[in-house]
Amino acid sequence: MAEQSEQIDFIWEGTDKSGKKITKRAITAKSETVAKTELKRQGFRVTKIKKKPKSLFSTKTRPITPGDIAIFSRQLATMLAAGVPLVQSFDIIGKGHENPSMATMLLSVKADIEGGDRLAEALNKKPLYFDELFCNLVEAGEHAGVLETLLDKIATYKEKTESMKKKIKKALTYPIAVLVVAFVVTTILLIFVVPVFEDLFKSFGADLPSFTRMVINMSEWMQEWWWIVIGIVVGAVYTNKYFKKRSREFNHFLDKLLLKIPVVGLILNKSAIARFARTLSTMSAAGVPLVDALQSVAGACGNIIYSDAVMKMREEVSAGQRLQFAMQQTALFPHMVQQMVAIGEESGSIDAMLSKVADFYEEEVDNLVDNLSSLMEPAIMAILGVLVGGLIVAMYLPIFKMGAAVG
Repeated sequence: MAEQSEQIDFIWEGTDKSGKKITKRAITAKSETVAKTELKRQGFRVTKIKKKPKSLFSTKTRPITPGDIAIFSRQLATMLAAGVPLVQSFDIIGKGHENPSMATMLLSVKADIEGGDRLAEALNKKPLYFDELFCNLVEAGEHAGVLETLLDKIATYKEKTESMKKKIKKALTYPIAVLVVAFVVTTILLIFVVPVFEDLFKSFGADLPSFTRMVINMSEWMQEWWWIVIGIVVGAVYTNKYFKKRSREFNHFLDKLLLKIPVVGLILNKSAIARFARTLSTMSAAGVPLVDALQSVAGACGNIIYSDAVMKMREEVSAGQRLQFAMQQTALFPHMVQQMVAIGEESGSIDAMLSKVADFYEEEVDNLVDNLSSLMEPAIMAILGVLVGGLIVAMYLPIFKMGAAVG
């Protein structure tokens, strides 16, 4: 992610290769020198460049997302199918893109193509945005002369995988966000509200119910040691991010644990199978050899357990084993998936069979996500009721008790 950090917006003026004057064009780079070098490489002669002035209402240039790449693939496929030359297509898409970072990147790829690179070679120079799978499919399309068809398949693949990711994130983000809010509200009540009631109860001098005394003890502990709670939460988040980036063993443990969580684990399992089937189907349809395709498929599963299994399958397939038997050895793929693959291998239509598997499991994930959302709402309300309602009841119990005594 280093290439996306500390980016600066510049406004520049100059001329293009034909000598046409260009004014007030934007570019994003790490420094003025890098910006000039990039523009020179694209064939522009810079006469003036300065940092873009910051406005009170200006927003930071957003990074390039997988969604941007999916839209770009669809646009490029449409233009090539309409007969627009490749270089001109990049020029149209790049100059018309609303994200300056994406526009700069596409114009850079265009300059590489103009310099003699094939499209796959130019995209390979941008590994942050175009992964091995993307580049392999583009290369296969160029060799077979069906680039627009392959780009259309890539766009469909990207759109489906991104749609599934968003649904899973939505299903998991909502309950996590509500629980975080519940934790914050409970902490505020314990630190600021409960002590007010405690002072009130002390002035009465009455004995407090056990439940109320427990809550007051929690409040006193939280007032004294709140920084420990914050330290544990921040430390846990930082540790998770640190080891997730640097430790494969940690990721292996985490992914294995997630797959075993009720309901959530089922969604992640079916999602990994859907990605496996969709990716392998797309690559098989492009004519990529099975052994080479499995290399890219392993990185697209989204789970290390499945990625490792696919790499073992690749070794067995390269040694002459049928894909169905290799899948059977992993004990991760359901019998239905294995049988569909076996039928595809025998009939020579493995891409069509895998596409049907992907459609089936993507629909399964959609249904499970909807069911999870429906189940989580009452569960979350119950948790909020127990936490916040319990605190309120604990504070009013002594008041009810004294009211009954007075009565």
